[in-house]
Amino acid sequence: MQINSAEFVISNTDVRKCPDGQLPEYAFIGRSNVGKSSLINMLTGRRGLAMTSATPGKTMLINHFLINKQWYIVDLPGYGFARRGQKGKEQIERIIHSYILQRAQMTCLFVLIDSRHEPQRIDLEFIEWLGENGVPFALVFTKADKMKPGALSANTGRYLLKLQEQWEELPPHFITSSEERLGREELLEYIDNINKQLK
Repeated sequence: MQINSAEFVISNTDVRKCPDGQLPEYAFIGRSNVGKSSLINMLTGRRGLAMTSATPGKTMLINHFLINKQWYIVDLPGYGFARRGQKGKEQIERIIHSYILQRAQMTCLFVLIDSRHEPQRIDLEFIEWLGENGVPFALVFTKADKMKPGALSANTGRYLLKLQEQWEELPPHFITSSEERLGREELLEYIDNINKQLK
């Protein structure tokens, strides 16, 4: 898939204020500092489209980006940032849950996982919640350039084995690096195939 245009449309904290219409939406979510903004910028080929921040957990908004005038990338707040107070965490959780459960246009949720780490409980619990609620999702392992190929393969393999303890069928998964543009074609092709099926 060729990305010819990518434009910011709206930021908000209320799912009811998301864009009108029936265009499919592909949302991206993950723990704070997982490389979400960098991945979105890499996918679209627009370096400053999604704001990257040196401060993890700064994004507290639902951000819509219109791609090729035909579908949206949605940048959701990161979850699980420790320094945020309880009230802030509950607010973020409400924003995330209301979008995921109420937004009919959400076609697939891409859950970003830092490939450098062992399976994290917060990610596993979130993935389990998605399964309980029948949410269509795929896994995106990020920061693959930070590891040697053998360690990368071992880490992602452990993650998938851990998921198999609860899941009969594993979700689609992708290995990515924003620095090296790894996984870009595979992710865009996956989105393109879903869009074709929706027509």
